[in-house]
Amino acid sequence: MRRALLLVVILGFAKAQNLADAVKRGEAVFASTCAVGYCHGAKGSAGGAPRLAARGFDQNYIATTVARGIPGTAMAAFGNALPRADLAAVVAYLETLNGIASPSLAALQAAPATAAEAPLSADAARGRALFSDAIRGFARCSTCHEVNGIGISVTTPISQIPANASALRALNTPQISTATADSESMPALVVSNTKRAVIFYDLTAPPPVLRTLDPSTVKIAEGNSWRHASVIGAYNDQELSAILDYLRAIVKP
Repeated sequence: MRRALLLVVILGFAKAQNLADAVKRGEAVFASTCAVGYCHGAKGSAGGAPRLAARGFDQNYIATTVARGIPGTAMAAFGNALPRADLAAVVAYLETLNGIASPSLAALQAAPATAAEAPLSADAARGRALFSDAIRGFARCSTCHEVNGIGISVTTPISQIPANASALRALNTPQISTATADSESMPALVVSNTKRAVIFYDLTAPPPVLRTLDPSTVKIAEGNSWRHASVIGAYNDQELSAILDYLRAIVKP
């Protein structure tokens, strides 16, 4: 019994040591590959590219984005560019930057470097590029929506496609609440509201900020004047129509 317990302790220590070594390696690879030039800043801070630290990204999103990249943006796919060990190490490092205490080094085992996609019409292909258009910065759709492996799943998956650009601009947002903390009110997309913590995305300005507060310090009230139209002003109606064509082509009802 003692021998078995000792073996478990030794294996657990070895696993923790391997993880620590991998995270350290991931930090080094990130610093030399991703934190240079017009890319992300040191330790995932904002550089020429968006901030990666403390964004609330989950493990699947991090692994998929690092491996596949984001088409139409400067975010390249590293699935075939980095050795598998370095790829897993970078993912583990980015997970620690996003508060994931126990990264899994096996996260990339099932993550293909590229995603298969059915042929798109010219308008839909343009819509795909517009969806994650880097020139628009945080005003692009992929800041809050994840579709076909592209973007950040801040809100729930898109299931109903508006009929046209006007309907998209007039989209109701009943799921947006009002959070009040430190005498400051803000539009909030609530992720979790329990006795232990209130977790929500603060939509005051893009990109959404994931906040975790003690329930005693925040009040959540239904409804808010925030509207979807306030964050898609970077697109004109023709561009929004192309994006809708893209969504109709790939989003399953």
